Amino acid sequence: MTVVDALETRLRAAFPDAAALSVEDRTGGGDHFQVVVESGRFAGLSLVEQHRLVYDALAEPLADGTIHELRIRTRAAAPVETGGTA
Repeated sequence: MTVVDALETRLRAAFPDAAALSVEDRTGGGDHFQVVVESGRFAGLSLVEQHRLVYDALAEPLADGTIHELRIRTRAAAPVETGGTA
């Protein structure tokens, strides 16, 4: 499993409802990453709170030096409409 795959696995576990999720190795060196997460879990949270959730999900690879540099883009996913009538 590559580092990108491992990071994506961690993020998918933390954000199982993610409408969009990607991890990019920005330099090819395996320690500079950009992650994009779109999740309903971010609804009503500030950008700082959203990023804190991503940092929490990646706490271990941040602490052990696997991730040297991390760029984060987050957004709240739009609510899913059921299409039913009341």
